[in-house]
Amino acid sequence: MADVVVDPDVPEDDAQLITENEHLLIRMRRGWAPDPLPSRASGKAGRVALAAIALMAMSLLLSGTHTYRAGGLLLLSLIAIPVLLVVFLRKDLDEDEEMAVDRETYEQLRWYEGRYVLAADLDESSRRLLARARRAVATVTHSAVNVEGLLDDVRNAVMLPAQEWEIARLLAKLSALRTKHRETMSEVNSPEVAAVAEPLARALDSSEEAVVARVEALERYAANVADAERAYRAHHQIEELRGRIHQYEELVSESGADGFAVPEITKLAEDADQLERALRRSVRSAHEAFRYLDP
Repeated sequence: MADVVVDPDVPEDDAQLITENEHLLIRMRRGWAPDPLPSRASGKAGRVALAAIALMAMSLLLSGTHTYRAGGLLLLSLIAIPVLLVVFLRKDLDEDEEMAVDRETYEQLRWYEGRYVLAADLDESSRRLLARARRAVATVTHSAVNVEGLLDDVRNAVMLPAQEWEIARLLAKLSALRTKHRETMSEVNSPEVAAVAEPLARALDSSEEAVVARVEALERYAANVADAERAYRAHHQIEELRGRIHQYEELVSESGADGFAVPEITKLAEDADQLERALRRSVRSAHEAFRYLDP
């Protein structure tokens, strides 16, 4: 799970670009920006100058040699210099292409500034809260009861990302303001300033408590879904066993263990019925918990 939460209203392809470039987002937070692309004219001038220097060096080399060596050096130069030029030019083109990709990605990420939250943006308390919220969302989203449609999977697909984003957005604002508040108060010795700051600190605490309440509501829903998940899996396991009852009956009959078979197999059928009822109760409880997440 990437340490990036994206506004669910961001188009899917762009959201994927954001989550896949967390390292660039962190660098951008630290002030990084790609270098401007060199103009075609300057790039071409540099390559022409490189070729000219290479040719001048070849001429000087040949002019300073004995005649009997000139042919060999000329052949070597005719082979080596084009190879070197290709290497340098290829490197130049690769660097240009890499810079172009970085700049395009940078521009797209910058366009969505404010539409994503990095875990690195948050203070320690807020990071823990966000991690709890994301675990709860993952518990529901990946559960078999959700995938199989026993829950309101359509509303989950809309509501849960919205809840996760709202929690992340609020925590980002809370973290930024709390950090500034602490920095300001670290320099304060005046009781007058402390008196003014005290209700502001309480406002920060109240805001955090409100976010905690959101997270706890998500966790309650996830806990209900986890109960339904256990009942669902147990129900299916019992159904698998019940589907093989005739094989067990045949075995115990052939082995002369009939006295064991009847009560135990009857209990198996009863257990399956009880689990089915427990599953229905768990799903109803999950639906009930879901209501508290509605805005």
